[in-house]
Amino acid sequence: MPRKQHTKQFKLDAVNYRKEHPDLTQAECAKNLGIGVSTLARWEAQYRDSDGDIPVRGSGNYASDEEKEIARLKRELRDAQDALDVLKKAISILGKD
Repeated sequence: MPRKQHTKQFKLDAVNYRKEHPDLTQAECAKNLGIGVSTLARWEAQYRDSDGDIPVRGSGNYASDEEKEIARLKRELRDAQDALDVLKKAISILGKD
């Protein structure tokens, strides 16, 4: 099951909801928001550690565009190597006949 991606605004709103409802426990807030307790706790920690912001790096969690491009090229190389391995096996099987 794929993980649900929440927007930065949703995360900030969730942290603010928790602040605005001090009478509710963290578990109750998380349940009301439809998220896990550990998720809310992580967002609150990120909010505290980032001076009132929640860092969002986008899908893939790459720190920079260069790292994202490197990861894409590595995937492309791996796929090409896999295809080459399949072709080598096919040639060896056909060569035996």
